[in-house]
Amino acid sequence: MLLQVILASLTMTTGTGPMHAALAATEAPETFRAAFTVELRSQAARHVYTFDPRLPRTERWQLVSRQGQDSELDAVAANWASEPAPDGRLFPDDLRACLGQTVQVETTGHAWRVGFRHHPNYNDNEFDRWAAERLQAIALLDPVGERFLQIDYTLPKAVSGPSGGKLTRYNQSYILSTEPRWGFSYVSGFSIDLEARAAFKRITRRYEANVTDVQFFFASPEAEQTYLANTRAGL
Repeated sequence: MLLQVILASLTMTTGTGPMHAALAATEAPETFRAAFTVELRSQAARHVYTFDPRLPRTERWQLVSRQGQDSELDAVAANWASEPAPDGRLFPDDLRACLGQTVQVETTGHAWRVGFRHHPNYNDNEFDRWAAERLQAIALLDPVGERFLQIDYTLPKAVSGPSGGKLTRYNQSYILSTEPRWGFSYVSGFSIDLEARAAFKRITRRYEANVTDVQFFFASPEAEQTYLANTRAGL
């Protein structure tokens, strides 16, 4: 029994085996783009948007339908729309840096449970760095398909917030899917559920994003040929 437990829980390096292959699948080149539909949903509202980088800049992000009112959901959409490349959120290209060099893996079941502490990266903000010291992270990895399926960040206990107050609940999840032609992983779903208390106030945030109707392509035929040439050369 002890041997089974040891074999079921192992420390693994992220640069070899199915772990490396799964991470490589998240590292799409910057010239890889996506057009998509995204549904943003909260308890009070449901908004649907489309994005297509091939359209003129003022027409790329479009509201398709709107049900209910939620100012926070409006802010989420506005922030996403203001980014130079909103489709960049679909590609978790800094996951290798976040996991670090070694992780703890439970190999039982059809999906491995990869436990890690989020390592702050160059594009993490102050809150990301603060959260990295307190959140527990679990990634689900399909060892046969060599792809990540889901990444969850959870706050194990209430803590004082970086700007005062107390963060009492924090759950954040990313659902990963595989695009069929090139085999890259992309974020097809996202959810956040948090609660904080400060100055006799209770602050909650709960919403999810579901990405559908995704079309993947390279920014130009030249970019696609460059990627193929680099792949053949092993770069």
